[in-house]
Amino acid sequence: MKNKNFETQAIKTQIQRSQFLEHSSPLYLSSSFVFEDAEDMRASFADEKERNIYSRFSNPNTSEFVEKICQMEGAEQGCAFASGMAAIYSTLSALLNSGDHIVSARSVFGSTHTLFTKYFPKWDITTSYFGVTEVDKIESLITPSTKVLFAESPTNPAVDVLDLELLGQIAKKHNLLLIIDNCFATPYLQNPIKFGADLVIHSATKLMDGQGRVLGGVTVGTAELIQEIYLFSRNTGPSLSAFNAWVLSKSLETLAVRLDRHCENALKVAEFLEEHEKVNWVRYPFLKSHPQYEIAKRQMKAGGNIVAFEIKGGIEKGRQFIDAIKMCSLSANLGDTRTIVTHPASTTHSKLSETDRLNVSITDGLVRVSVGLEHVNDVIDDLNQALN
Repeated sequence: MKNKNFETQAIKTQIQRSQFLEHSSPLYLSSSFVFEDAEDMRASFADEKERNIYSRFSNPNTSEFVEKICQMEGAEQGCAFASGMAAIYSTLSALLNSGDHIVSARSVFGSTHTLFTKYFPKWDITTSYFGVTEVDKIESLITPSTKVLFAESPTNPAVDVLDLELLGQIAKKHNLLLIIDNCFATPYLQNPIKFGADLVIHSATKLMDGQGRVLGGVTVGTAELIQEIYLFSRNTGPSLSAFNAWVLSKSLETLAVRLDRHCENALKVAEFLEEHEKVNWVRYPFLKSHPQYEIAKRQMKAGGNIVAFEIKGGIEKGRQFIDAIKMCSLSANLGDTRTIVTHPASTTHSKLSETDRLNVSITDGLVRVSVGLEHVNDVIDDLNQALN
């Protein structure tokens, strides 16, 4: 029976029990699997028989993790990877050919941007960018060689929101593949396939794990597209380990309850920061002052756990703020139980020119806070003393 409710899917979707009748799915630390006889071996390779052969191809733990994400996202099939960037690289590499063109939102993860600007051009795959407020310019960027429309929403690190329904309409009109990086929202808060996405990508390292333990990535979507991506992954090897898949599948059982608290805490942090005299502005999707608040309310269940804000005083004040943090963690990760504070202009995006940073809303005073599961008053107290 296919369970209809998210929380039940996350807990009850499991691989078949073994003869030991375990309550929780066991860990399958096996690099390969045996065959019953010569015919079974032949059919498994020649006829692409659906079974576990080698853990670079598939593994019971990986299959369970992927099935959960497919149910959560409303996707036909999926493929798991060693990291979020492995998912993005493999997905695009499997589907694009030399001479193809990508139209992408300018505000994408830094490594995705590097992939588009440094590595794909080696194979004559080019990219044109549009700003988050320039959605009306997308169609002018589309050429006969455009194959993919790519975006993430909410964006990293400025937490802008793109209208997924509009992107879906544009992609359908021009026969493009719409690929959405759904990392910040997770399937619990947002389902891009409902708005027209063909493929959805996640860095499972972030909120899906939620405790900063393992790396992982996943792409889900139509069976036809996933088959191409799976064959690419099977032959190039960026596969998710069985152990990490097991951890991530167990983590999904608590995703809903964790996200509820993450979002509750993040909204309170955003409201506090919006009233602080040393803060210029705050970005949080479910804050009424957010430029795309109405869009966020339409396509998201809640605002997520990421809050972005600008400190008065620029890059120097940003560094002073970071140095004054006591309880929260200083890290480049996000989506952890622990609140994490990052100053992009002096760290993760420091190698970009000021112009390039401003093009993706990264000002010198921008701070990104991944709000964790500590008591929210303790988080606010730490941010407050650091600001002061």
